[in-house]
Amino acid sequence: MNDIPRGTLQEQTFYEQVGGEDTFRRLVHRFYEGVAADPVLRPMYPEEDLGPAEERLTLFLMQYWGGPQTYGEQRGHPRLRMRHAPFAVGPAERDAWLAHMKQAVDRLGLAPEYAEPLWAYLHGAAFALQNTP
Repeated sequence: MNDIPRGTLQEQTFYEQVGGEDTFRRLVHRFYEGVAADPVLRPMYPEEDLGPAEERLTLFLMQYWGGPQTYGEQRGHPRLRMRHAPFAVGPAERDAWLAHMKQAVDRLGLAPEYAEPLWAYLHGAAFALQNTP
């Protein structure tokens, strides 16, 4: 029989353990602060305002890590490779994305047991979405 009371850390999702929506909003906002001034990445965002892209990434990451399912309700299955196919994502774009995301993750100040899996996922995703040599 499991003696762990409901609502304890063991039952929380990663999303809840790292601080929920606020943490993911801070992460993505800091990331897009870097993107806004990046000569490699900024041209990949056709919208004048980065706000819609920021919101999409925030909702996706919250859902992926166990938060609300809003991304799926609004946009359906993530289909990340398909959604990124119109953009040439080569090593320069991947590395610029990773640099800004690494700074954003580091600025969250998460304990290593949270920062490491978050970074591992983001790092792997960046390599998986590269579609140009």
